[in-house]
This record gives sequence, C-alpha cells and structure tokens, in this order.
Amino acid sequence: MRVNGQRLWDSLMELAQIGATDKGGVKRIALTELDGQGRDLVVRWMREAGLTVRVDSIGNIFGQRPGKDPKRAPVGTGSHIDTQPSGGKFDGNYGVLAGLEVVRTLNDLGIETEAPIEVCAWTNEEGTRFTPVMMGSGTWAGLFKPEDMHLRPDFEGITVGEELKKIGYLGTAPCGPSAEYPGFAAYFEAHIEQGPVLEDADLPIGVVTGALGQRWFDVEIVGQEAHAGPTPMPLRRDALLALSHLVQAVNRIALAEAPHGRGTVGFVQVSPNSRNVIPGSIKSTIDLRHADDDALNRMEKAAYAAAEEIAAMVKTRSGGVSVKVTPATQFPVCKFDPDCINAVRLGANALGLANMDIVSGAGHDAVYVGRTCPAAMIFVPCKDGISHNEVEDAKPEHLEAGCNVLLGAMLERAGVVVAKEKAAAASTLA
Repeated sequence: MRVNGQRLWDSLMELAQIGATDKGGVKRIALTELDGQGRDLVVRWMREAGLTVRVDSIGNIFGQRPGKDPKRAPVGTGSHIDTQPSGGKFDGNYGVLAGLEVVRTLNDLGIETEAPIEVCAWTNEEGTRFTPVMMGSGTWAGLFKPEDMHLRPDFEGITVGEELKKIGYLGTAPCGPSAEYPGFAAYFEAHIEQGPVLEDADLPIGVVTGALGQRWFDVEIVGQEAHAGPTPMPLRRDALLALSHLVQAVNRIALAEAPHGRGTVGFVQVSPNSRNVIPGSIKSTIDLRHADDDALNRMEKAAYAAAEEIAAMVKTRSGGVSVKVTPATQFPVCKFDPDCINAVRLGANALGLANMDIVSGAGHDAVYVGRTCPAAMIFVPCKDGISHNEVEDAKPEHLEAGCNVLLGAMLERAGVVVAKEKAAAASTLA
C-alpha cells in the first residue's frame, strides 16, 4: 500500500495559499479570519473523504472514519494548521494533511479497518497570539479548562472565546475523552523535524522516541543607569554586563549536558536602551531543555547558582547588580509509547526506508495527547533544518515517505478487516 504523494503535495500547496506571504511562507495566526478559512478548507476535505466531523469547545477539529467495530477507540493522527507570523508551509500542516491522505488512500483501496481512524486539527499549537502554546491539545488532555482558555486575551485584549465564535469554531462537542467520544487507542503525528539531524545524516525518516523536557525562566537584572562618559569602569553597575556573563553561563550549562542539553537566552529587553547610557535594568529569559529529568534538575540548579555568582561578581565600589531568576513554564520530559515507536520503526523498515531514532527538541501536540494514550511521532527532514521561517522547505519524496510510514503504523494499530478475512478464508481452505 502506498499513499498518493502528488495528492498530498497538492493539498499542502493549496492550503499554503491561505495566508501566503511574498517570501513563499505562510502567515495564518491562530483564530484569525485566515485561520478560519484554513479550517473551512480542511473540514471540506474531511467531509469529501467521508469523515464525520465534530468540533469541540476549544475549537479542535476531529474527522472520523468509521471502523468495523464502533465500540473500539479510534486510532488518531493529526497536528495543527496555525502558523508563526513568518511561518512555512509544512510545520503542523503536514501532520494534518498526512492524516487526511491516509484516509483518502484507504478509501481509494477500499480498505476497512477494525478500529475507527480519526484525523485531528488542534487549536493554537504555536501560541503566537494566545498563550499557552499547544492550547487545543493541552485542553483536550485535561491540563487546561476550556472556560479558562476562552478568557485568554491577545495583545489587544481580544479573547479566545470571542475569536472562536467569530470564525465559527466555538464547537459544542466535549473537549477531551468522554462516554460519547472516547480517547484514542493510539495516536501518531507526522511532522517535519524542524532541526538539521536527519538531513545531516541523509536519512528520510526519524523514529521519534520522545521530546525534550523544557524549563523556562524569567530573568530580571537591576543595576543603575548612568552616563556612559563620566562614569569610570570600576564604578559602573552595568546590568548588561551581568547578562553577558549569564548568556555564557547558560551556554556552558547546556554543553555540560551533551548531547541533549539545550540552553538559550532568547529574549532581552534593555532599559533605557540608549547609546550613551549604561544599562540599568534588563528583562530576559532562559530556556533549558534535556531528554532526562535528572539532567534538567542539574541544569536548573546550575542556572540559579550562576545567577548568584554573577550578582556577586559584578560589584563595584558604588554597589552591584541583582540577578533574579523566576520559573515561568515547564514541560516534563516526554517518552513515547514503546509499542507505538516500534510500529513506526517497523513501518519504515517494511518500506525499506532508512531511519534513525531521534528525540524532538520542540514541543508538539503529540506530547500532550501522549499523556492520555499510547503515542509516537514520525519525523521527515526539512531543508537546512530551518522552521518557523518563510523559507521552510521539505522534499515531496520525504513527505510521501513519512506519510507511507504513518499509514503502516496506523494500520498496525487499527487492524485491517480485509486482511483478517483473507487469512480466515485461507485457513479454511488449508
């Protein structure tokens, strides 16, 4: 069995026209009018493929293909279609449309599965306009309450609930597993890697075993503004000097926990941010990641220690600086289900596709969904490892290969009625 790679590519390119940018990317921010248009297109395609569509109270979209046994929980797949402000054509979108292509292929071949198949488009995965990130899947998994999420405002004070209603996706189905809509028997998510590992190894498939745990911190450094000319170096209380030491410390902390250690200072707000004024205060962030909880604990402890050491070091006769590190958000280390991981690996091997185990450095909807059911992910390479960028790119043959692996993994968990009936007939003849 093989999916129709050209049809998958054509669907990706058609969806990419909604919010297309001049540089070839996509700007389709969650719960905007463009997001509504993208949702409308995906829902139309789901219905044309014979799926029964429902929308839950946080706007998650589910399209279900019935199985022979309606009492069995569905095998799910999907991702998201919202993008970054300077996003690309594939991040998230590939996972949704790969799931749709699996359904279309089953329809083409007249294959009935034992369990239902369900394709999902999760709300606000990117977290660009509304926080938290992965809002839809997190709410579905029970980490957030829909009524609380409805009140989350964007920078202009417009709320999630208002925008869901405006674009027509404030659904009535319950958000999360229920008696009427049970959770998944298993969940698979196909995605571009968003990093350079697969391309560097020249491999088409990544078997994702889990995702790095993440710990985010807010940093506030307070010194004293002063004139850049008259203030001698030994008497300065330079907040930016302290931050420069902290950036280097975060880098050292991550390198000490190779190969999975990650450390980033990604946001800096300097005050007063003037050419001839010594920076008096800074707001910044620290992002620490690792595949092991013990390593993350060591990294966090080291970050706090570094802050204390830097505050003690950047002292002058006129005083010093304070360095305050406050926890902001954390995502625990995610380890996917061994059986689902093996289904992905077997699917790739059966197709003769070279593959490697890989750990995701980013968060994905599968991380939250995986708290409720067995789950795994499939990665395919993206050009130069670049994502969250308008130049984000992937080869059609890699996208097709990943979708074929998805098809095999889902069928392994859902079961194929035709195959079982043939086996029974062959057994009777024997």
